[in-house]
Amino acid sequence: MADIAVRGVTKSYDGTSRAVDRVDLDVADGELLVLVGPSGCGKSTLLRMIAGLEEVTEGTVEIGGRDVTGAQPKDRDIAMVFQSYALYPHMSVAKNIGYPLKLAHTPKDEIERRVAEVAEVLQLGEVLGRRPSQLSGGQRQRVAMGRAIIRHPRAFLMDEPLSNLDAKLRVEMRAEIARLQRELAVTTVYVTHDQTEAMTMGTRVAVLRDGRLQQVDTPQRLYDEPVNQFVATFIGSPAMNLLAATVERAGGEGFALRVGSERLALDEAVVAAHPALRSLVGQPVALGIRPESFSDEPAAPAERVIEATVDLMESLGSETVVHVVLTDPPEAEPAASDSGRQVVVSDSGRQVVVSDSWRQVVARRGRGVVRLGPHVGLAPGDVVKLAVDTSRVHLFDATSGLSLREASGD
Repeated sequence: MADIAVRGVTKSYDGTSRAVDRVDLDVADGELLVLVGPSGCGKSTLLRMIAGLEEVTEGTVEIGGRDVTGAQPKDRDIAMVFQSYALYPHMSVAKNIGYPLKLAHTPKDEIERRVAEVAEVLQLGEVLGRRPSQLSGGQRQRVAMGRAIIRHPRAFLMDEPLSNLDAKLRVEMRAEIARLQRELAVTTVYVTHDQTEAMTMGTRVAVLRDGRLQQVDTPQRLYDEPVNQFVATFIGSPAMNLLAATVERAGGEGFALRVGSERLALDEAVVAAHPALRSLVGQPVALGIRPESFSDEPAAPAERVIEATVDLMESLGSETVVHVVLTDPPEAEPAASDSGRQVVVSDSGRQVVVSDSWRQVVARRGRGVVRLGPHVGLAPGDVVKLAVDTSRVHLFDATSGLSLREASGD
């Protein structure tokens, strides 16, 4: 197998704008790394450059320690699985799977043996004689996987392979791909725009935006310690709430956040994790609260409560997602500063980028999404007091959008 090293890789189609901008990325031998981001962020372009299907404008790509930046795709010893399956309609499943070996002039008996092995792994033994048109979407995807596996490549590259499947089949197939990758221990780079898919499959997840790498980390750390506002709101469903707030003293060494007319006291552990707060008294910050960090606990102390009006209810059986409007959103809009700048920051190997502005927080101010129990007894228009678990809030710089956590540069 092999590791993959991407160094300063850039792609420009017109010599001016950059679809991928100075990306540094390491994929360990046997790792499943997921590239995730919104449509148009450059994730598929980056994958195609690793595969050799797109020319690299700047930078280098190494696979297994060998520089393959200028090598043809066939010389990189990788296998790619596409969104469209790309199966030959006139061939049987067995012939589709074995076709790469036929191109390599592998003896017929060896092809048959390896096709049977792959079919057993992918549970395709009963459909080997069928053609792709006679298969379900999930079976076609497994055939495409089989054609990639049979070559024993050094790396798999997968470009949104599940996007054509229905929701139930997507869940089943993503579990199957993750299981198969662990069993084969093949280095894999997997592209998706679905953050749930990314979080459930990846050993690590790389988040891209506008061609730049925002953060590369384990799924749990991306969720718990996002390095900027974009990662915070992109990872997690429903998305993290971002509210405009002002830092205040709360007696002694305590600190609080003013959100409209409400005042939220911060836990000592949060203050300790965000030492920059001490120099931001009277200054604006972006307050991030995950939907599950709210509750409708009636006995919560006043300094942990935000009042809101119910706007929309979504009953999901096991829980209720409640869309709310704060009854008293902040009046003033703090000035944005250099909102369009794109400054890359890299501390101790963790990649971040300054790309969010205060205006994005203000645009969301006064609105939120809350996760509550299945039987909340609320209706649109009701005023509700929401307790905030202030030990789990996130704080971001109002200008740059970077997390104020001391650990964000770990």
